[in-house]
Amino acid sequence: MTYQEVLSSARETLSKNCKACPVCNGRACGNHVPGPGAKGVGDTAIRNYDKWQEIRVNMDTISEGGTPDTSLELFGKSFRFPFFAGPVGAVTMHYSDKYDDMAYNNILVKACAENGIAAFTGDGLDANVMKVACEAIAAENGMGVPTVKPWNQETIARKMEQVKASGSFAVAMDIDAAGLPFLKGMNPPAGSKTVQQLSEIAKMAGKPFIIKGVMTVRGALKAREAGAAAIVVSNHGGRVLDQCPATAEVLPDIVDALKGSGVKVLVDGGIRSGVDVFKALALGADAVIIARPFATAVYGGAEEGVKLYIEKIGGELSDTMSMCGAKTLADITRDMVFVK
Repeated sequence: MTYQEVLSSARETLSKNCKACPVCNGRACGNHVPGPGAKGVGDTAIRNYDKWQEIRVNMDTISEGGTPDTSLELFGKSFRFPFFAGPVGAVTMHYSDKYDDMAYNNILVKACAENGIAAFTGDGLDANVMKVACEAIAAENGMGVPTVKPWNQETIARKMEQVKASGSFAVAMDIDAAGLPFLKGMNPPAGSKTVQQLSEIAKMAGKPFIIKGVMTVRGALKAREAGAAAIVVSNHGGRVLDQCPATAEVLPDIVDALKGSGVKVLVDGGIRSGVDVFKALALGADAVIIARPFATAVYGGAEEGVKLYIEKIGGELSDTMSMCGAKTLADITRDMVFVK
């Protein structure tokens, strides 16, 4: 099976909500939700993709040859590549009824772990989503990151017990999911969190706590104050707030603000190639998260589809490192990209 065959197979399986485009750039789905589209006019997902394309890479082949080392060390775990599969929820509604969230996470977690990276898993109203995701992570010796929605504190406490049982090397919260309607209707309230509440959650976790959905320097500093071990610069793919900046636009300032703090910086949003991964690392990210294309890979080829996609992105990253003179991830610096 080739990656092109994965895309072709996905198009036969997916509902009309997702077109399994050759490049997942947000244009075909626009503001079509359900589906992998964006909120409002739908331009944030498109902007995420476009801004990475405006950044160019600086070629430099007057350097030592050989195969680059693409490996990453994070929170005591070693990974083949500096990218992870992102959390995707409500897959039956957004993509197709071929899989539910539980089956999707089982495939994704296993395939990612077998191929040297980790998957962030989603969460949902159905309590079985988190339960099964944590069981899948436990089966892979903790190689995965459960992502808990910003529920009320009581619900989070219950979910954290499942997270601890999974043995996961970290836990995340997509704080930007505060914009999702089903959270706003909860009683007691769910959604936005104060620094104090996030600090309490970080202590509940008992392991590296990742706050996903930071888009400003101010937000990054609050996350640091709350005890986050890492943040994810993310606007939730444009699905929770219209007219956001692209993640590529805000990443450098956030990286600079957290320099020397020990807080790791990850980024997602429109990253669609190994070249894009390189650009993100050059702007200072420690690692990258890719979400929607992994959904296409699962629907188009299950475990094999995920493997092919990982190899595709990893190969592109390795080639870009070679052509830009970087032997290791630590060698990738901001002067290796051209920004207007």
